[in-house]
Amino acid sequence: MGARASFQGGMPGRLDSAQQDGLGEAETDRCAGECADHMSERVAQRVLESVRGTPIKVDGDKTENVTLSLGVAVADLFTGAHLVQGILACLVRKGITGKGGRVEVSLMESILDFQFEVLTTHLNDGGKLPRRSTANNAHAYLGAPYGIYDTAHGSLALAMGSIVRLGELLECPALAFYSDPKSWFEQRDAIKQILAEHLLTNSAAHWLSILEPADIWCAEVLNMQEVMQHEGFKVLDMVQEVSRIGGQTMRTLRCPIRIDGHVIKNSQGAPRLGADTDAIRLDFAIKAHEERQHDQT
Repeated sequence: MGARASFQGGMPGRLDSAQQDGLGEAETDRCAGECADHMSERVAQRVLESVRGTPIKVDGDKTENVTLSLGVAVADLFTGAHLVQGILACLVRKGITGKGGRVEVSLMESILDFQFEVLTTHLNDGGKLPRRSTANNAHAYLGAPYGIYDTAHGSLALAMGSIVRLGELLECPALAFYSDPKSWFEQRDAIKQILAEHLLTNSAAHWLSILEPADIWCAEVLNMQEVMQHEGFKVLDMVQEVSRIGGQTMRTLRCPIRIDGHVIKNSQGAPRLGADTDAIRLDFAIKAHEERQHDQT
């Protein structure tokens, strides 16, 4: 008999009723995943992010604390991914040992795992809080030139690299003063301020024409319209059209996974809430009855 997987999302304890129907840990041939949120208050994405410290808190050395929302449902996205990984692991174990299992994930645990790098540093550096640069802020633990910079036309993203080499390529002699690599972190605000002012003297396209041939890690920052028109986006064939019962259609993105070199597209849109409830209940009732008869024989 093949393995089956079911999952249910909600507050703690919501899976209890499912267990009574034989979908939980007691039935070892099935794998059940529970997406529970270990909070007593009503669930809301921004509340979840705030409790877990996910909003970007700009703690610059010379600025007041400024907190910005991420603007992306990262807690939901990571928790869903962890749930899929856990269910797949149980299905593999079922195929090898015949034993299924119950997978539990929570928004709290997943969003903490999302911040493992910063939290691991915090746990091992004496409990210091991350201090982000006040100029062109990016990663709290990386020095200049790491950040995003405005230019005369467009914006430019710069990753790690030699400040001295960058100064030579950009013809910015002020950067030559920072020859000690330690200063690229310790004096990153001053360095970034010099860079920011210098890059405003020409366009992003101009700077890219200099930096890219020199193998400097950089890229132009694109808006959504520019991304859609970019050749790199077009060749990925990411857009698909889906429709729902009733004729409503919309354009959206396809699954980002390729199998054997082929992209995965599906024109069927997500069902309306409760559209398949009766069919699912009937399916499980029939299969549970068949299994009981099989056990009796």
